[in-house]
Amino acid sequence: MEITKLEHACLVLEEQGERVILDPGSYTRPVGDFQNVVAIVITHMHDDHCSEAQLDAILKKNPDAVIYGTDEVCKRLAAFKTTAVHDGDYFQHGQFTLEFFGDMHAEIHRSIPLIQNCGVMINSKLYYPGDSYTQPDRAVELLACPTSAPWLKIGDVMDFVTAVKPKRSFATHNVHLSAIGHELNNGRVKMVTEAGGGEFEYLEPGQKTTV
Repeated sequence: MEITKLEHACLVLEEQGERVILDPGSYTRPVGDFQNVVAIVITHMHDDHCSEAQLDAILKKNPDAVIYGTDEVCKRLAAFKTTAVHDGDYFQHGQFTLEFFGDMHAEIHRSIPLIQNCGVMINSKLYYPGDSYTQPDRAVELLACPTSAPWLKIGDVMDFVTAVKPKRSFATHNVHLSAIGHELNNGRVKMVTEAGGGEFEYLEPGQKTTV
């Protein structure tokens, strides 16, 4: 499976010519040119993960693509055909299996209401927690690890990676960082990934990896 890391939280996954787009939000370049998109996964309803303009563009070329999201995502996207997902759900879609974990977004501040969030495991290989520290119930081959956010403290990220103990990890959800910030936070994630026997890689937007 080939993974293209785009800006911020958006990933494009390709397996045998089919694609899944994960969290095409407002901080990401237009993604409407991708073809053979069979599914779109939206982990939660924040704009940096969920954009109606992005979805309109994707669906123009991929009208049969299925949108998966939390109940709140489905409510926001009432004008679209969507499929609600919850902790423990499993879907087979073309060349992809989608398994969902957790139910709530990490706390930003006690004054800000929590919203729903589901992490996703794709093809039993790639795990992305969305905006949470939800751990899956199995070993992780490749972890897409958030490294910057209003809800994020790097010490909590380090504890999360230590607990998940992925074979490999790469940084995502990181538009908020400067070059110095990337170097600092990536170094922390690299340290705890390697301490668990894994490998870390840093992908610039548009770069690819495989799993």
